[in-house]
Amino acid sequence: MGIGTTAPNSTLDVNGKTTLRKELRVGGTSTTAGNPGLNGQVLVSQGENLPPVWKSLNVTFIDEGQYRLVNSYLSTDQVGISTLSNSATADGIYKNSIGDDITDTSKGTWVKIDGLKNEFVVKDARNKLTYQFQSGVEMKAPASGTSQNVSFACGVFRNSKLVAVRPDKISSNNNTEKSGIQDYIFTLNYTEQNVPAGNQKIEVACRKINSSNSNSQFTIGRNVSNTNTVSNAFTLESMMKVDIIEYVSYN
Repeated sequence: MGIGTTAPNSTLDVNGKTTLRKELRVGGTSTTAGNPGLNGQVLVSQGENLPPVWKSLNVTFIDEGQYRLVNSYLSTDQVGISTLSNSATADGIYKNSIGDDITDTSKGTWVKIDGLKNEFVVKDARNKLTYQFQSGVEMKAPASGTSQNVSFACGVFRNSKLVAVRPDKISSNNNTEKSGIQDYIFTLNYTEQNVPAGNQKIEVACRKINSSNSNSQFTIGRNVSNTNTVSNAFTLESMMKVDIIEYVSYN
């Protein structure tokens, strides 16, 4: 039978719009009504000469105007930063601003954690980029029975410009049982909104702000010495995760 056509190609050939006012049943017989499916199920083809079937799919349907996670990038690093130790002078800069250039030494002497670099493309300018950086930090005071401290900062740079930063301080106490070594976990979480569409390069860098004793050893993302029995590069490794969340549009 043809509806809207004089040359039907199947038992029922509808050439035009179809309005279905009640359920759609499939798989029935001449004596049994077909299966109408369950709420949320979709009709899936089984191929030629086989009836379609209702299937429950583990799919989240997102309405236009919401945001969805489109990509995640995770990187780890065990090389870390050892060049900010007792041989490096602290830069003495306590403040930073959004947009500071990573190469501008008047804004601080930044040292990159090269293994955490990531490059990707943002497709929709309506977005949220979430950065999660975590790293072990270690210092060793010159004398294990004397308290010392090191102030530092770590930041996230997008296309060489600062987008997120957190200052912090690690302090050693009377730590004779660990030969003056003190470990600490540094965490930075930040969400940047409406990043311009296009190529993006994300880097993590840190700097030493101040040290109570210039002879204190100091590392980020690794241990101060491979000969100690307190820590190693694995236990202090750095991790960087970037989530790209974009606006949903069906235009």
